Amino acid sequence: MTPMTTKGEKTTASAARGRHAQPNARRAIAGRLSWGLADQAASSMSNFLVGMYVARSLGVAAFGVFSLVWVTYGVVLNVSRGLASDPLVVRFSGVPEASWRTAAARASGTALGVGSAIGAASLVAGLSLGGRAGAAFACLGVLLPGLLLQDAWRFSFFAAGNGRKAFVNDFVWGVALVPALVVAARVGSVAGFVLAWGGTAALAAVYGCLQSGIRPQPTGMRAWLREQRDLGYRYLVENVGVSGASLLRAYGLGAIVGVSAVGVVRGVELLLGPFLAVLMGLSLVTVPEAARVLRQAPHRLGKFCLLLGGGLAAAALLWGAALLLVPDRLGEHGLGEVWRGASELIVPASLGVAGAGLGVGAAAGLRALASARRSLRCQLFASACYVGGGVGGAAVAGTVGSAWGVAAANVSAAAVWWLQLRSALRERRHNTIREVRTT
Repeated sequence: MTPMTTKGEKTTASAARGRHAQPNARRAIAGRLSWGLADQAASSMSNFLVGMYVARSLGVAAFGVFSLVWVTYGVVLNVSRGLASDPLVVRFSGVPEASWRTAAARASGTALGVGSAIGAASLVAGLSLGGRAGAAFACLGVLLPGLLLQDAWRFSFFAAGNGRKAFVNDFVWGVALVPALVVAARVGSVAGFVLAWGGTAALAAVYGCLQSGIRPQPTGMRAWLREQRDLGYRYLVENVGVSGASLLRAYGLGAIVGVSAVGVVRGVELLLGPFLAVLMGLSLVTVPEAARVLRQAPHRLGKFCLLLGGGLAAAALLWGAALLLVPDRLGEHGLGEVWRGASELIVPASLGVAGAGLGVGAAAGLRALASARRSLRCQLFASACYVGGGVGGAAVAGTVGSAWGVAAANVSAAAVWWLQLRSALRERRHNTIREVRTT
């Protein structure tokens, strides 16, 4: 016979379950964030190894060529993320596995299709250009499908709440990259390093298929783009605004100051690599986590975004202060002749990254709210400021002026991101109150 339970006992039991659920939820969030940081640490370590080998092996001018290839890849990567990965993360985080698998197959197929189409264009352009730069861009074109597919698997795993698989995939890439870089250093060309970097990414992409048990469906690309067009095309413009601004700044800096200046800017980015690993690692999970906060406790979204952005900004400033204490001998050992110019940019670069980190918190909130129109406005403003500050600063004061211009642009953009998030949260509250009154 089942004992009867009084109303007071039920209330007490419910309260107890609530108290236990909150620590469990916090541990789950901490676990997902930890895997995001671990994954990005593995990815950033790979990127740092590539940059260091090129800088030490080929000098400032060749490193500048490689940096142009790298920035171009960043534009293509953000095209893929806008059309494939970002809609996947916003709409298929924490959904039933069957829905996630279907979406992941189409999203990864879309990334593969984007890489194949743009890769073919890069191959033709590289062969037409010729020379050291042409060979590097031709190699990039061949390897773009694998590079984009590998990145798509990372986002797919985080959308499923399984960051451990993303970390393992990036770790496999890093392990394969080490011997490939040794061989590339012996070859001694920019194209050799591009092949080492992109070829090992393709291996990791194949491994991602085995990890997920999913075969990418390029044939589902059209259906995916049609179903996600309300988010995908806005995110495409938004993401291309980010990386396109970096591309315009890099080419503008190269035209005004010289291609070596592009290598110097990439050098200071490598110095900021550990913090950028934190920033990018958190960006993999901030949108899914913000989406979960919105579904479970909407009133906490603003606080979540503020803690995230403020913490990132503070961490960037601390890392920049630590870099100022690095002895020249140690810096030259790591970056060779690139160190001298890069060390002069530490202060403005750190301030710029702090501004970007502050904006990440607000951007995560807008993505979670699916407020693509507001986030698009913010990103277009940020991109215009970035190009204007970076290129205008270069025209006025060379590489250092470009760095200070970018710092001012990022801080200004962060303020706009937060104003838009505040407006979006206020609008959502008003809509919720209106719906309650009408029901």
